[in-house]
Amino acid sequence: MRLPLRSPLVAVWLFVAAFMVVAMVFVGGATRLTESGLSITEWKPISGVIPPMNDQAWQAEFAGYKKIPQFSQINPNMKLEQFKGIYWWEWAHRLIARLLGVVYLLGFVILLAMREIPKRLIWRSAGLIALIGLQGAVGWWMVSSGLSKRVEVAPERLMTHLSLALLLLGATIWTALEALNGEKRGRGAPAGWKVATGLLLAVVFIQCMLGALVAGNNAGLIYNDWPLMNGHLFPSVDWSKGIGYSFLHDQGLVQFVHRMNAYLLLIFVTAFALVITRKTNDDGLKTSSAVLATGVWIQAALGITTLVTVVSLGFALAHQLVAACLVALAVGLMWMIARADRVFR
Repeated sequence: MRLPLRSPLVAVWLFVAAFMVVAMVFVGGATRLTESGLSITEWKPISGVIPPMNDQAWQAEFAGYKKIPQFSQINPNMKLEQFKGIYWWEWAHRLIARLLGVVYLLGFVILLAMREIPKRLIWRSAGLIALIGLQGAVGWWMVSSGLSKRVEVAPERLMTHLSLALLLLGATIWTALEALNGEKRGRGAPAGWKVATGLLLAVVFIQCMLGALVAGNNAGLIYNDWPLMNGHLFPSVDWSKGIGYSFLHDQGLVQFVHRMNAYLLLIFVTAFALVITRKTNDDGLKTSSAVLATGVWIQAALGITTLVTVVSLGFALAHQLVAACLVALAVGLMWMIARADRVFR
């Protein structure tokens, strides 16, 4: 039996996986915002799925947490019941990651055995599994940075962890669209439009990376006025440890760069949506561009609100959720541009 050229079943599998990636990002954001990420101090990929089931097990987990700097320097008066509150967030985050790995692996094995995966997508699908495995390893690499000398995880490792999750999300959505629609026919949109859409996706992705640096440095807790920063256009920056260190760790500079890239993204996506409306007769492209632009404006409003409310949990979580959705929308738009043959004036 020949392999199919397209497979709605494979598309459903991958869209479900993409939805779970968004859920993982959302819970990961909650874990970071509630300072819960260091509550589980060991990496047990298999046995760690079972949470503490009795008081003795809880005491053992709490004892492990008491050994790290975050407890002694930040939470020395924490009680067991309070520890349970942060433990469950991190446990839920890791559980979703494990379930996601199962969905990717089992879905791939079953659909491959059913000869349902189009030949051109077999290695792409296998690459997604490798990427989820790498994400797990990077997650522990991130957590380990906060277990000995730091009271929180290293911001650059948090950025890497989130970036891999969004890369996984984008690759999954692209592959799902390929499975649903079959092989590409025609040349797609003119090269200039492909480049412009790729740059737009890159700016969206970079903004998410910068947001991770803001979160990792707790940079949203300072300069809580807008559009100025404590009444100034540019914040005070300590350059004494070098330019690279300052761009990754200086709270004021990190927030400033995040703001500037947000303005760039707003201008770019708005102009893109306006121009594409006049240059194409494809209603799908017009709608997708308008939705992405609207989403970016909503995200900007959420970002400002998160800032001026000194990182209110609800607004901050919404801000991170919309960020993941914007990556998904930008990937979808780029895929449509790659397929948009003879629709531009």
